[in-house]
Amino acid sequence: MSAPSVLIAGCGDIGGRLARQLLAERWQVHGLRRTVSSLPTGVIGVAGDLFSEQCPVDWPIGPLDYLVYSAAATDHDEAGYRTAYVEGLQHVLGWLKQHGQRPKRLLFVSSSSVYGQQQGEWVDETSPTVAGGYSGRLMLEAEQIALDSGIPASRVRLTGIYGPGREWLLSQVRQGYRVVIDPPLYANRIHADDAAGLLAFLLEADRQGQVLDDCYIGVDDAPAPLAEVVGWLREYMGVTEWAEDASVRRAGSKRCSNARAKALGWTPRYPSFREGYAAILEGRC
Repeated sequence: MSAPSVLIAGCGDIGGRLARQLLAERWQVHGLRRTVSSLPTGVIGVAGDLFSEQCPVDWPIGPLDYLVYSAAATDHDEAGYRTAYVEGLQHVLGWLKQHGQRPKRLLFVSSSSVYGQQQGEWVDETSPTVAGGYSGRLMLEAEQIALDSGIPASRVRLTGIYGPGREWLLSQVRQGYRVVIDPPLYANRIHADDAAGLLAFLLEADRQGQVLDDCYIGVDDAPAPLAEVVGWLREYMGVTEWAEDASVRRAGSKRCSNARAKALGWTPRYPSFREGYAAILEGRC
C-alpha cells in the first residue's frame, strides 16, 4: 500500500509542525512556501508564492491525496487578508485543476474570528458566524470557496495559537501586564503542537474511512478568563511588579468548545494553558 500524500500550501510554523507529525507516520509530504530551505527535513519542497497566479514550476506531478491550506497573511489589513486567504486559495485550487488533481479532502485552516459573540457565550461549530471585523468576514468568504471547490472540505477554526516563538503574552506578563477582572474576558487558546496535531488527526481519520464534518474548532479543553491566565503566569514566573501603563480595558469575550473534535477521538496534548505554558517555560516543547 503506497504512502498517502499531502500538499501543505503555506507550510510555515503550523504547517511545518504538521509535516513533521505526518512524516513520522510515513506520509509523503509536499510543502509549498517561498523559501523551501526552511522546510523540515524530509518534506518535498514546492517553491512558490500563494499570492501569485503563476503555478510553481515544481508543482507535484501525479495524484495528491490531501490538501491542507494553511496560509498566513503577510500584511495584517483587509487587502492582506484577502490576498492570503481568498485569492491564495483560489490560486491553489486552480493549480490543482490545471494538473487534473482532485484530493480526497481539503482542510482549510481558518480562525475563530468568524464568531462575533461578545458576552462570554459558549461557541461551537453550529453557532452563528457574524464576524465583526474584516478578518472574520474574509475567513468566511474563503471558507465558502473551500466548500464550493468540488473537493470534500473541512474548515478547522483555530483559536489563539501559542507556543515557542509565539510568546507575546509571556513578554507582557514579565512587564507587569494587567487585565480587567470583571466582566471576565475569556481567552481561547491552542498550543501550536496541538493545532498541528488536530490537523494530522483529521487527515488520518479521513484516510481510515471515518466520516468528517465540514467544520471543527481547534481549542484546548479549558477556555479561561484572561485575568486567570495572567495571574497564573505571574505566580509561575515570579513576577511581582505591576506596570502602571499595562492595563487593558476591552469589552466582550466568548468560550469556544472542542467537543466535536473530541467526540471524533482527538485529545489535546496540552488540555489547558497551564500545561502548555509550563512546557514552554521549561523548554519541553
